[in-house]
Amino acid sequence: MQDARVRLGSAALLSVAAFISIEGACAVFLWWLVFTPHVRSARTRSVLPGMLALIGFVAILIVISGGNGFSYFVRMALVLFIGIWLYAEQTPGDFLSVAVWAFGKRTGFDMGMIGECAMQMAESLSRDLTRIQTAMKLKRQVWGIKNLVPAILVLIHDAMIRAGDITELLATRGYRNGGSLCPVFRTSARDLVAGICAICALIFAIIPVSEFFILYR
Repeated sequence: MQDARVRLGSAALLSVAAFISIEGACAVFLWWLVFTPHVRSARTRSVLPGMLALIGFVAILIVISGGNGFSYFVRMALVLFIGIWLYAEQTPGDFLSVAVWAFGKRTGFDMGMIGECAMQMAESLSRDLTRIQTAMKLKRQVWGIKNLVPAILVLIHDAMIRAGDITELLATRGYRNGGSLCPVFRTSARDLVAGICAICALIFAIIPVSEFFILYR
């Protein structure tokens, strides 16, 4: 998807649609099958099993407590798929360009900087997680839930240190607020179709299927 505006907007609409209802999650799954390269990206393939396992664990707890764990698993899995697709498709500067286009050169630039820093942080966390898994393989240790909590604590600690370093760097360079940027976007016909279908998926999630049959009658 070439247009970052359509990509980010579609991801937001689809995430809401998948979270609202199981019908919306099914519509999002169809959208995902048609318009995304799925999870073939090398930089996202290693993240998916662990995230699905975590969602599945929470779903089991919901079932034990008497809730609908299946619905939770399906909806959150689709939100995860959309998030992974967005992460894989993002290129440096997308958040900054879209934020400046939407909110102007002052407020939008600051919001875009926050988004770019968050993406940079996600990249760093992904690389660190890969290094931890590699180190455990070299030590012939099994990767599992037992090792997940210490790894998460290490990643959070490193993320906090990086955030402090970035803040100090911006302050040292005299950054206040706002900036100058003239974003340029390229919109293809496929982007327009994908955006329209994302809107339809949200409408389908909000209006139950039975309501469509009532309107038809």
